[in-house]
Formats: sequence, C-alpha cells, structure tokens
Amino acid sequence: MIQSGPEPDPEQITKTQPGKGEDGDRVPDPWGVKRAENLLQSLQAVLSARVVVSPVGEIQEVHVLASSGVSPKQVVRNVESALLAHLGIKVDHRKISVAQTAEVEPIEALEQSAVKQEAQRRGVVYQSLELVAAAPHRVRFAVTLDVDGQEVVGQDEAAETSRARLQAAARAAVAALDKALPRGTFQLEGVKIIEAFDEELVVAGVHVVDGRETRLLTGTAEVREAPEQAAVLAVLDATNRWFQTHR
Repeated sequence: MIQSGPEPDPEQITKTQPGKGEDGDRVPDPWGVKRAENLLQSLQAVLSARVVVSPVGEIQEVHVLASSGVSPKQVVRNVESALLAHLGIKVDHRKISVAQTAEVEPIEALEQSAVKQEAQRRGVVYQSLELVAAAPHRVRFAVTLDVDGQEVVGQDEAAETSRARLQAAARAAVAALDKALPRGTFQLEGVKIIEAFDEELVVAGVHVVDGRETRLLTGTAEVREAPEQAAVLAVLDATNRWFQTHR
C-alpha cells in the first residue's frame, strides 16, 4: 500500500511504477501504485490516472485525465474520497491535478448528425423509388420525398423501354416536387444518360415557371444502382437550390 515509512529492501525497488523489465518479468510495485491507479480509473468520468510517489512511498502527485461530464473540483473530491475509503490514504487536494477532454462523439453519430443537418438545410430529401403494378408492357414509378418533414409521393407511367423508364422516374420526381411547391410549377424538359470521366451520369433538365419567370434548372447524378434512381436524384440536384430559396 502507498504509505510513508521505512524504505523497503533496495534489491526489490527497481522502479516505483509497475510494468515489465528488460527480461519480461514483472517489475516489483512495493508501494501499490498500480492498485491506486486502477482504483482511480474506476471512478466516474476518469479516463486515466497516474500516481507519482517518493522513494519512501509517499504520494507526491496524482494526475487524472477526465471527461468533461464532471467538474474538476468534483473529480478531485472523488479521488480524495476513494483513496481514503479504499486504501486508507489521505492525500492533500493540492497534489491532485485534473485535465479534461472535450466530448468526442462516435463517427457514426457525427455522420448521422451531418446528414440530418444537411437534410434540414436542403428541405427536400429523397426517400424511395418504387415500381408499382401497371398495365401489360407498361411500368409505373412512385417517388417518395421528404419535404420539410412531410412525406410527398409522385407517380408516372410509361412503356416498358429503357428510355421511357428513365423519363417516367424523372417525371414522378417532378410530380412529387410540384405538390410541395408554394407557388409556380415544375416541368421536366428531359433526362438522359451520358458518359463522363469514365463514369455513367444522368443529366436532368427541369423548367420552373413562377409567374413571369421561366428558368431551366439542370442537375446530374452518378449511376450507382439503377439508372431510374439516378434520374430521380438528378432531378433533385437540379431543383433543390431553387426550392430552398423559394419555399
């Protein structure tokens, strides 16, 4: 136990801190430093602790790294109480130093928070693209968007061809957006797949008509899954900035 008293046998004290020697054997810990450090590290908000003792075993310094959830004064009191209650050691609070770290969120939480903030800023967020039952040789797409926290669905139908499917998915996205517009209307100008930088991209053009104002908005999206999904994302890329500034 850490205490004041006569020096132990010099042959036993190779170091005051526990660890491993050059031959891999445990270095003697005559003053119980490791036990005290383990005790302190079990306390609330304490991340690590180091105890420094004199050659005769008297505690000279206690260094504690703690999270910011508990005040430094409270950490000092907790350290004093734990050493006294569990090891019978009374330590002057002036010998205890506390450093605190900032709160660090897991990367997953940060990513979710960033996505949520971006969604709130943009106003319109893609939710899903579904293929709905239709007449023979025809397809119907349903696009679901989140607009300021409200679910909006748009649908469109076309013949069962690659180009028509692309157009139908884009028109379904435009139909959903049109429902959420406070004023004016959107009209799909066109959508097509192009190759650029060794990648397939979908380019969409959307006309917005608001009073006397008519503008062509353009957007792109990389084809990562289905081309139809990229068509929806290209429409959103074209219209999100306009929607954000005019809603």
